[in-house]
Amino acid sequence: MSRAISSSDSSGRTIGRAEFVTLMAALMSLGALAIDGMLPALDEIALSFGIEDPNRRQLVVGIYLLASGFGCLVPGAFADRFGRRPVIFVALGFYILTSLLCAAAPSYDALLGLRALQGFATAGLGVVPVAVIRDRFEGDAMARLLSTIFIVFMVVPVLAPSFGQGVLIFAEWPWVFVGMALTAACIAGWTYLRLPETLDPDERQPIDLKTVAHNLPLTLRTREAVGYVLGSALTFGAMFGYINSAQQLVGEHFGAGDAFPLIFGATASTLMVSSFTNSRIVERFGARRVSHTALCLFIAISALQVYAALYQGRSLEWFVPLMSANLCLLGFMGANFGSIAMQPFEHAAGAASSAQSFIRMLSGAGIGILIGQAYDDSARPLAFALFTCSMASLMLVLFSERGRLFRRPYDARKYLATHDVL
Repeated sequence: MSRAISSSDSSGRTIGRAEFVTLMAALMSLGALAIDGMLPALDEIALSFGIEDPNRRQLVVGIYLLASGFGCLVPGAFADRFGRRPVIFVALGFYILTSLLCAAAPSYDALLGLRALQGFATAGLGVVPVAVIRDRFEGDAMARLLSTIFIVFMVVPVLAPSFGQGVLIFAEWPWVFVGMALTAACIAGWTYLRLPETLDPDERQPIDLKTVAHNLPLTLRTREAVGYVLGSALTFGAMFGYINSAQQLVGEHFGAGDAFPLIFGATASTLMVSSFTNSRIVERFGARRVSHTALCLFIAISALQVYAALYQGRSLEWFVPLMSANLCLLGFMGANFGSIAMQPFEHAAGAASSAQSFIRMLSGAGIGILIGQAYDDSARPLAFALFTCSMASLMLVLFSERGRLFRRPYDARKYLATHDVL
């Protein structure tokens, strides 16, 4: 089910579907820019601050992801109380400010502290757009729109390493952060001019301990949601492990060198293909059937990753196609898992989005840091993590589905009346 996107708020702002998709993708992609844009600069940052431990330089990415997980708890309740637009603008303001402060960081520890602040304060850029989408869509229609948004969103992870590499050709690493601030400022202006308020005034909720205590744990007590949230946390955690160690793994272990941004972008680009395909097929086949099939295939590809890591350890020709396949399958899982998990929460979309993003980001970032810090100049830690996490994800999905895969969903509006709440 969907509601018209082009409806205006009290200020008269209107936005069409295509622009809405692009704007939501732009807001959500700022987080990806803050992560992937840093990858080519990690060596220069480590050299600038005298960091000798090669795994410690990953923390510029890992700390940001971990802090984002904690930050996801905050914006949803405020977005349900004050509306979507104010929270988005607060997050954009902090993104610009902290980017500029990172550019002027006097030490590596200060940079890590600022990255933690940036991740925490800007988490709303990932949380609130999902609530905006949920205000207008639900079920397979929401999954289709999320997939369409993901196509545009994935342009950033593909291009971000090249963006960072391009900046480094002409300037030093602080200018990567300046470029992030300028990008966010442009998106802030666009949002101010075009995005209407999507929260119905009658749906606004007060911020009090009782409301927060009810809404935030609801995901963990709702059987249909919890398996998909935790399952996606595991699979995306394994992908965060790849992101954290990608520069060392691809650039150094496999000897790609300066070709790293191109290879990283090529593997990430498969997500755009699968997200586009998902947007075309999800309403026909259903989010469950598509995502369950993708998860089973993900497990099979991850098993091949283990084989390649053990017996083809230095072969980039094995690693790149398999990693591309893993990332491609995520395009059939991420939006669909998220849509299924949000179905029961029509009247508390902001709090539900916060809770689910908190669980996904915090768990995924923690897993990603562990995988990255386990890097041992081989692909083995990543390969075993991909296989283990995907198998555990399947077990969680089976829990949510009561052991039945590939079925059509129940009517989300009837969910709480027909399903158990844990």
